Amino acid sequence: MLTVDDVPIPAPGEGEVRLRVAAIGVNRSETYHRAGFYGPAQLPSPLGFEAAGIVEDVGTGVTAFERGDAVTVLPSVRPLRFGT
Repeated sequence: MLTVDDVPIPAPGEGEVRLRVAAIGVNRSETYHRAGFYGPAQLPSPLGFEAAGIVEDVGTGVTAFERGDAVTVLPSVRPLRFGT
C-alpha cells in the first residue's frame, strides 16, 4: 500500500535542480521496488523514475536550467538519492 506523507524538501545542492512534478510514470520496476525485491525502501523513495514538471529551484553551478523551465526526466540509471 502506498501512502503520501509530508516531508521536508531540502534546497538543491551544487549541480542539482528541484522540480515541481506534474506527472510521473510508474512501471514494472516500481512494482518490484514496492514488493521489496530491491531491499527496504529509503525515504525519500525513488518511486517513479520518469517525470515531467517545472524547475522550482536551482543549485549553485546550474547553468542549463532556470526557474520556470518545463522539463522531462528519464534517468538512464536508478536514482540513488532522490526520486519523483
